[in-house]
Parts: sequence; structure tokens; C-alpha cells
Amino acid sequence: MSLIVQKFGGSSLADAEKLLHAAHITKEARDAGGDVVVVVSAQGDTTDELLEKAHAVSPEPPLRELDALLATGEQISAALFAMALQSIGIPAVSLSAWQIPVRADGMCGDARITLVGSARIRQELDAGRVVVVTGFQGVSDAWNVMTLGRGGSDYSAVALAAALDAARCVIYTDVDGVCTADPRLCPTARRLDRVSYEDMYALASAGAQVLHDKCVRLAAEKGVEPEVRSCAPESVGTRVSGNGGSGGVAGVTLRDAPDEAFSAVTLVGAALPSLRLEKRAIAALETAGIAVHGVEAGERTLSLHVPRERSREALCAVHDAVLLAGETNG
Repeated sequence: MSLIVQKFGGSSLADAEKLLHAAHITKEARDAGGDVVVVVSAQGDTTDELLEKAHAVSPEPPLRELDALLATGEQISAALFAMALQSIGIPAVSLSAWQIPVRADGMCGDARITLVGSARIRQELDAGRVVVVTGFQGVSDAWNVMTLGRGGSDYSAVALAAALDAARCVIYTDVDGVCTADPRLCPTARRLDRVSYEDMYALASAGAQVLHDKCVRLAAEKGVEPEVRSCAPESVGTRVSGNGGSGGVAGVTLRDAPDEAFSAVTLVGAALPSLRLEKRAIAALETAGIAVHGVEAGERTLSLHVPRERSREALCAVHDAVLLAGETNG
């Protein structure tokens, strides 16, 4: 029997209605005949609210206790998701990272997964249950809870998919896959059917928030091919794999530098760096009346530094000049 790992982000679990919608997605996968392991993030803004609680009582919360606090958000989601599944007739059990266990080491707040146990999960699957796992966290050799940093639940999902030899790893988010730019900022952005590990890693490193770079790195190491899609029934999504794209330009990202006047608009793809594309991007910005305050070329990347107050306009101008001119990787 095939095994599917599904990951649901916090926006997909923000309230009871969304929880039940996600639970029905899991039910459909199980009804199709596969075993299902679900990885969940904290609901909505829970993590930010927990951070506020911590800073209300301590200006510098001890990192160990902060991780212990933040991990409760995913525990709430996992228990509620298991309840939602049971309410629609699907046997389910929630498991925290320490119960599996998901082993981790490194720094609190940015830990690294070192080992994922499979025996407890397989025991529950063999009993006919969907297993709902807390993402974003692991447990140290000293049995301290450690969180995995930004994108930690995606990282958890890929690690579980690798450990369990899953047939599929589906990551549900609030956009329909990986796009040539953030569609919330750039209305002409287009979804990519496939994207390579290398391009996805470069996009993540340059500021794209669809998948975290350490999640992509682990997927490439373990040969896991995550599918990124939304919870909408019509979602097609994007597959991240070793042979995605055509070797052109995959996309463009935007990263604001904290406390600085400039932002970086970064093109990513196997065709970069490229003097021809650099000239095209700069010309587009000049036409829009946006000054370029620096250019930085790297492996598979080309970054243009623009005034922060015009960064969104700059993102769209560069995207349309390069990605809509036949250079896209899709």
C-alpha cells in the first residue's frame, strides 16, 4: 500500500471550517487506498501570539523555554486535526515529535533533524489510523524540545517522507504551487509545472517563501519530490524534482533588508548570471523610473538593489521584462 505525507500550513488550519476542509482532503487520499501521515503547522497567527506572550514576561526569553512554548502551537493543531478526522469517520491519532521520535540537534530555534523513527508511525498505520504529526519541532538527545526555524513544518514533512519511503509528499500552502514571482505581489506571475531542486533552493535562499532552503536541500539529498499546491479542489501545483524546468530563468524574488533603504530583486535560474538578461532587467527598471543602486551576480542568480519604497513595482517590472519574454523555466 502506498504512503502519502501531507503537510498543512497554518493558514490552511486557521479555524474550524478550514480544519474540516483539510481533514476532507486527507479523507479523500485515504479513501483512495493509501496510508496517510499528516504534518501540521500551528494555526494562523498562533506562533506570533506565543512569541508576544513570551516577551510580555521576559525581554529575552531563555531559548530552551521559548522552544518549549512555541512547540505547543503544533500540538494544538495536531490534536484538533485528529479530532476533525475522527468527526468525519476517519480513525486518527496525533503524535508529537518526542513520541515518534524526531531527533534534532543544533541551536534552539533553528535545529536540524538528525533522525526520524518509523516504528511508532508504522504501528499506528497498521492499526488503520491516519497519523497526525507535529511539524516544526524535534527532540534532542537530552529530550529537550527544539524548534526547526522558519519553514520548519515543510522540513518535517520532507524528513518524514524520506524516513517512511513515501510515494508522495504534498505540501499544501496558500498559493497554487511555485510561481515565477509571488502572485500576491506580481499579478502576471505564472505557476511552474516543475522546478528543479537547484532553482528552488536558489529561489528560497533569495527570499521566496514557498519552501525553506533547508527543506529543499533535504529533499534533494533524499530524493523526495515535494508537490506544492493549495487546498482548492482545482489546484494543480508544482513538483520539485531533480529534472524540473528547461534551464532558463525560473523566477524572480523580492527580499527587503531590515533597517535598510534598499531591497533586492533577484532573478534565479540556470541561465544566470547573464549580461544580456542583466541589461534587459536594468532597462525595464529605467523605463519605470526606478534607480538601480547595485548589481550582484552569483551562481544561478542576479540581484538588483532598488529603493525599498518601490520594490514591489521593481519586482513586477523585472518579472515582465524577463519572465514574460520567453526566458521562463516553466
